[in-house]
Amino acid sequence: MKTTWDDKEEKFYEREVFSSIDFTETPLKNWEFYKCKFEKCIFSNCDLSNITFEDCTFDGCDFSMASVKNSGFRNAVFTECKLLGVNFSPCSKLMFSFQFEKCNLNYAVFLGRNLKNTPFIDCSLKEADFSDADLTACKFTQSDLTLTRFSNTNLEKADFRGALNFSIEPEYNKMKKAKFNVFQLEALLYKYQLDVD
Repeated sequence: MKTTWDDKEEKFYEREVFSSIDFTETPLKNWEFYKCKFEKCIFSNCDLSNITFEDCTFDGCDFSMASVKNSGFRNAVFTECKLLGVNFSPCSKLMFSFQFEKCNLNYAVFLGRNLKNTPFIDCSLKEADFSDADLTACKFTQSDLTLTRFSNTNLEKADFRGALNFSIEPEYNKMKKAKFNVFQLEALLYKYQLDVD
């Protein structure tokens, strides 16, 4: 069912479609969305505290600088979305699972979060911060990791094949069975200034 946003009093939405809606003028605290679809919606700079998105999809939406304190995202799928500078660290720990494809996550923060098995496919993650995060078995296929921070990060079984512009210091991260292309190994050794042919 397609919904036009009219600031209803309802706090729970199930299987609704929201298209081209600007949520920046509407207080959304404590709302719940279940199996909803959001198309080209604007959430930039919104306070999304205590909102729950379960099994929702987001296509072409803008979440730049949104506040997500205690927000829940379970099985949230983001495609071609802007999530510039979003700090995911204060999100709910109980509802925190994503898929990202063709998204702009520059300057996003995932400090200390469990992101096991999360796919970041063809995303821009420039200067994102994954310090102290668990990225076990994550995929970064075709993603740009320029100046992305990995410190005390669990990267075991993470798949970096096809990832671009990353620099990771193996001695400060767990990297057992992480996957790389042969030509990417230089990015793991850059700080040692080795001459590799």
